[in-house]
Amino acid sequence: MSYCVAIDGPAGAGKSTIAKKIAKQMGLVYVDTGAMYRALALFMIRNGIATDDLESMNTRCEEADITIRYENGEQVVYLNGENVNAYLRTEEVGNMASVSSTQPNVRKKLVSLQKELAKTTDVIMDGRDIGTCVLPDADVKIYLTADSAVRAKRRYDELTAKGITCDLDEIEKDIIDRDHRDMTREESPLRQALDAILVDSSYMTIDEVVETIIKICEEKRGN
Repeated sequence: MSYCVAIDGPAGAGKSTIAKKIAKQMGLVYVDTGAMYRALALFMIRNGIATDDLESMNTRCEEADITIRYENGEQVVYLNGENVNAYLRTEEVGNMASVSSTQPNVRKKLVSLQKELAKTTDVIMDGRDIGTCVLPDADVKIYLTADSAVRAKRRYDELTAKGITCDLDEIEKDIIDRDHRDMTREESPLRQALDAILVDSSYMTIDEVVETIIKICEEKRGN
């Protein structure tokens, strides 16, 4: 039996950063489901599919071959044979992913791959619907969140550190809009699973969040 940890939460809550650190400390394989959805969103953008062209999203997603490999200990996402890690974290891709991820065929394609990974490997996955849909029987479920202003400031600092000019208010507006889309979509909306433990990272350091979640995992394993 594989061991699975599911971390769900809104955009900018620090899910990926936290999950990667926990994976290293606990010896788990980190599966960044958001990166998979972003790779598919990148495919849509490159093929000129608009965010309101839902029909094309559902039909053309079958043309995208998305695979995950581990190279030098790091997850690499391949889109039709190309390493696309460098293109996945733009606002354009994030906004397209928020829309395309609501489409039934898109979710069906990627959830199937995620479930197969978890059957044979000790994993930690983060996303919007891991504990509710992808891994409903996960050993540990965490709902990681933070205040929208805090999440916006984190994103702002991340972008400006890369030399990208951006507007803090605009980033927070995008985050609030994305939260609304994620929580109200018909297909697998973002919500806290009934048996998930809430962790609010607004006033915690990364290491404090990691320590908190690992302690939860250890306590559940002890039980």
